[in-house]
Amino acid sequence: MPDSAALPGQTEDLAVTLEAVQARIRALFGSKDAKRGIDGTFLWFMEEVGELASGLRGGDDTAKVATEFADVLAWLATLANIRGIDLGAAFREKYGLGCPGCGQTPCACPPQEKP
Repeated sequence: MPDSAALPGQTEDLAVTLEAVQARIRALFGSKDAKRGIDGTFLWFMEEVGELASGLRGGDDTAKVATEFADVLAWLATLANIRGIDLGAAFREKYGLGCPGCGQTPCACPPQEKP
């Protein structure tokens, strides 16, 4: 695990990996998140996705939208932590070799297709 994820209260600019995000969220909220469980956490995650959608559609300033992106990522990491999923490994498995649909980088799938 990168040191950057394990340093409580650190606010310096550091490279952030998905593993570091998960570790930081676990350090901050792990016990509380485990007690809430998947169902309660999923509701919070969806609320944050809704706030992000509103910010994107409503023309909120960039700083406000950036905060909503951070919240969505944090709640996604929380869900993964509770479920025991390593987001970095999952991402590499699905997208590490190229588009999951066509296998190319950049994706060459027809625009109407979801890879």
